Amino acid sequence: MAKNKTHKKRSALRTTLRVILILFIASMVYVVLCKWMMPPITTTQIVDVCTGHGLKRDYVSWEEISRNVKLAALASEDQRFAEHNGFDWKSIDKSVNGPVSKKKRKNKIRGGGASTISQQTAKNVFLWQGTGIGRYIRKVPEFYYTQMIEWTWGKRRILEVYLNVIEMGPGIYGIEAASQSYFHKSAKNLSRAEAAMIIACLPNPKKFTVVPMSRRVRSRYPHIMQQMDNLEGDEDIEDVLK
Repeated sequence: MAKNKTHKKRSALRTTLRVILILFIASMVYVVLCKWMMPPITTTQIVDVCTGHGLKRDYVSWEEISRNVKLAALASEDQRFAEHNGFDWKSIDKSVNGPVSKKKRKNKIRGGGASTISQQTAKNVFLWQGTGIGRYIRKVPEFYYTQMIEWTWGKRRILEVYLNVIEMGPGIYGIEAASQSYFHKSAKNLSRAEAAMIIACLPNPKKFTVVPMSRRVRSRYPHIMQQMDNLEGDEDIEDVLK
């Protein structure tokens, strides 16, 4: 009897490890495939469909996205995108230890929050949204996927996927769908102001609407445009955008 129980436990452990290994390999394969193809669907998109928001989405290539949009995203969400390896440790330190003094901050480049564009891309493509305990459970796989896309995709592909999968309105995913919904034009024809308005709705596009323009978007998009001017000509940024 005892021998049978031991055998069953070992068998269950082997099965569990085999499943974990298969899932791990499958995740690696999917990451590599997404270097060339857009994700068929994401968890966030599925949730929006199930909750009645629908799904407006039209994936476009790097060349079909206005430079203004790319620059606005970097200016607003992650100004150190070209420099970091997926994680902005300076911003993480600031979020943990508080902001630096005005004197020290004077010459610091301004950026988004502690979550980089690489992290947001990993979360949106491979994982889930959420707050509370789900947010903390997500951190380990988020670290893994962030590192994987940094190693396999490269910066330009990460930004391209980010601008195609990020939610930019209720049920509106990606810059092309947002551009068509708000300004009735292709994403490649967005002006600096229009690009800044769309990016200004992040990180909560259901609350901070572009049309009608919410107070937050109205007050935030001129600042994004100013930051775009500040980043213009930076060698590392230009290397990503070229």
